[in-house]
Amino acid sequence: MRFYSVQGVPDPRYSGEHTDARKWSLPGIQCPACQAIWSTAADAYPSVDLSQMPVDEQKKYGGFQEDYAEFERLREQVRSLAPPGVHLWPGTGLGPMTGSAQGEFGPLTLAHPWNLLMRREPLEHLQAEGLRGLKGCRTQLRFRKKNPPELLEMELLPRGHVHPDCLPPDRPAPCPKCERKGWKRPPEEELILDAATLPQDQDLFRLEDFLTSVICTERFVQAVRRLGYEQDIAFRELPVRG
Repeated sequence: MRFYSVQGVPDPRYSGEHTDARKWSLPGIQCPACQAIWSTAADAYPSVDLSQMPVDEQKKYGGFQEDYAEFERLREQVRSLAPPGVHLWPGTGLGPMTGSAQGEFGPLTLAHPWNLLMRREPLEHLQAEGLRGLKGCRTQLRFRKKNPPELLEMELLPRGHVHPDCLPPDRPAPCPKCERKGWKRPPEEELILDAATLPQDQDLFRLEDFLTSVICTERFVQAVRRLGYEQDIAFRELPVRG
């Protein structure tokens, strides 16, 4: 099986743009062990609904949390609502994408490198092709025009790792407390996937090591091209090493 990086194009056919605010998120933190102040902007689970929580509790999901134990409590409180087995890093977005949108949107839109939007009909056509793991969640983006399109955000699960050959040999170990990795993602042209870790049940996913990388299978690429949905996205095949 071949795997590809999903990328935007320099000159998109469609003019659609959107912000990527989130209704809720896990707070950012300062780790008491490594002292790093950090959060992720890429990890998000738009299917997670916190609206049944008390309003005062909902307000704790966002911003920065100085008390690491409180961050851990908030994380564990939503774990049963998130997809099974996901890590839930500091800053992980929860609930529907909010904010503003403008312009015309094509079948698939990668306006931000880690957020893939689809219109409903293209998503249903891709699902009908038998592609696995395609879950679209309704956004709450605000348009100024009448009859705005229905845009669905793909809930991309973290799966697979990069191969050690493309990582610094002297990289430090992750922090034992917050598990932050203190090294940067390899350049796109140097990215190599670890064959043993790649999913067999997902045709579209994020890399678990680098959540900003959206990865798809050859099956996904072929279906998108066959249906004519490649206008505003591009695919780059990635080497896979055992």
